[in-house]
Amino acid sequence: MAFSLPSGSAGRRSRGLPAMAEINVTPFVDVVLVLLIIFMITAHVMEYGIEVNVPKTKTVASSVKEHPTVLLSAKGELYLNQTPVKLVQLADEIHTRFPGETDVYVRADGKTPYEQVMQIAAELGNAKFALKLVTETDSKVPHR
Repeated sequence: MAFSLPSGSAGRRSRGLPAMAEINVTPFVDVVLVLLIIFMITAHVMEYGIEVNVPKTKTVASSVKEHPTVLLSAKGELYLNQTPVKLVQLADEIHTRFPGETDVYVRADGKTPYEQVMQIAAELGNAKFALKLVTETDSKVPHR
């Protein structure tokens, strides 16, 4: 109970004394004990969780195979894996140096005119290569 009055009709208020206020801790203790019981029950369940059998795999050695990479500098110079090459010879050079390869990686400088990149894409497309553009991620560019 929050406060109590003495028996009788006069009471403490008539004498000018304040009402006796006491904090009732019983509901607080009840809530804490219920939370403790809930925690004790759920802690046991959280420890074990759901059993899942994760598949096991073998470690595979990394591939050191060289892929055809076309490099286009800001000056318009064309390279196939650090070897200078002309645009008209590009497809034949890839077929010769990388037999059976269908993917070609293209790295172009950011200042390279778009037209030069599209000429390379057209040349590789006519030779039935899949074009893969190489980019670098920039954390300053906002993602949408």
